[in-house]
Amino acid sequence: MAQNHIEEGEAMPYTNATAADIASGEVVVVGDRVFVALGDIAVGASGSLATCEVWELPKKAATAFGQGDVVYWDATPGEITDVALDGVPAGYAFADAAAGDATIQVKLNG
Repeated sequence: MAQNHIEEGEAMPYTNATAADIASGEVVVVGDRVFVALGDIAVGASGSLATCEVWELPKKAATAFGQGDVVYWDATPGEITDVALDGVPAGYAFADAAAGDATIQVKLNG
């Protein structure tokens, strides 16, 4: 293996420097990327964030998404949206999500 290989990159170490604990499965924005906490991360503690794969996340009410649609994370309400101006690029809709659905399957950008 190449000597400069670090790791596969499916998870990223993260130290919680926020003022709140992070729950397992919660979206965490780092820079311009969206990740998902793989376990609980207390304030000041370190943990791992998923950088890829498909996750079920809360979505904007009354908004339908088609499979393959680009989606964004809007941190203020804490949901996936279709509006780039309000959010951070999260990935794409892995499956259709109807307007009445509370969640959406998202393939993270990775």
